[in-house]
Parts: sequence; C-alpha cells; structure tokens
Amino acid sequence: MIDHIGKNRSDITTGMRVKVVQKQDQRTGTLTEGVVRDILTKSSHHPHGIKVRLEGGIVGRVKEVMGA
Repeated sequence: MIDHIGKNRSDITTGMRVKVVQKQDQRTGTLTEGVVRDILTKSSHHPHGIKVRLEGGIVGRVKEVMGA
C-alpha cells in the first residue's frame, strides 16, 4: 500500500469503497470495508487518515482505498 493513500482529503469522494479503522479497533488494526457517505475531516490532510462515515453509519479513518 502506498503510504499517503487515505491521508489526503482530495483522494476520497462520496460513493467510493474504502477500508477504515474504527476508534475501538485502532490497537488491533482491524479494518472495516464500506462505501463513503460523508467526509468528516475538514482539513486537506490528516496523518492518521481522513475520517469518514460509511453508508452503514460506521465512522473511521481511511486506511485503504478500494475504488468507486
């Protein structure tokens, strides 16, 4: 995986399939896959990944981008 993917807001769009790490899974690194409903991070870059809300309501930071 390329290091910067998921850290730039411009790389994430609504409707995109991504894998996120939820707050409670940060220690284990367990990823949850879903489709982006909302982009929650306001800044253009975040070192731990852009925070998003998935269609199921799950909130997490993007770790992998799967595509459209």
